[in-house]
Amino acid sequence: MATQKGYRNASAAYDKLKKYTVDESIAILKKTAFAKFDETVDLAVRLGVNPKYSDQMVRGACMLPNGTGKTAKVAVFAKGDKATEARDAGADFVGDDDLIEKIQNEGFMDFDKAIATPDMMGKVGKLGKILGRRGLMPNPKLGTVTFDIAKAIREAKGGRVEFKVEKAGVVHTVIGKKSFTEQQLKENLMAIVDMLNKLKPSSAKGTYFKSVTLSTTMGPGIKVEPAEMVVSPK
Repeated sequence: MATQKGYRNASAAYDKLKKYTVDESIAILKKTAFAKFDETVDLAVRLGVNPKYSDQMVRGACMLPNGTGKTAKVAVFAKGDKATEARDAGADFVGDDDLIEKIQNEGFMDFDKAIATPDMMGKVGKLGKILGRRGLMPNPKLGTVTFDIAKAIREAKGGRVEFKVEKAGVVHTVIGKKSFTEQQLKENLMAIVDMLNKLKPSSAKGTYFKSVTLSTTMGPGIKVEPAEMVVSPK
């Protein structure tokens, strides 16, 4: 009941039909967050693309300048010297056939990011269905299939987020925690926006940013004015 009351109070604190500036929306989000834990702040952007066409698939990664507020658990598929490099760089789980079998046969999934060296992808490929549906499949375009294991681990643990447009044209990602300052949340938000602008497909016509919504884990959505997504607000 307390959660329902908190949600109702948060919803009543602003106009749910209005589209706010970035600064206004973040201020409202901070003011109305009611959960007793440090909620995650989520961003949902509906893009003017049709993902069923490969040339309109928007997928990428972005380093958030202020991190996500959570240290990711990283699993690395590597062997030999690269496995040693991964352990030295702080990977939480490192292995080759043993790690693959643990995931495949035991359902082990206690990690947030997966990285692999290129020579391991022939074996890691058999985990496609398991890792793919969780958005964890290593991908060279996202920098998670690489021989520069130490760099990839640093980025994964330092606030790197990955995103992929869904069937309805929506991109979901995390931009921080409610304990972040308004400026930190704004900087993270605009880093994602800048990356989405860079990834805009040349074949996408009309309005690119259809709608933008911010929310906390437990809170209602706050609409952001899409026009602010074209040029970063000062």
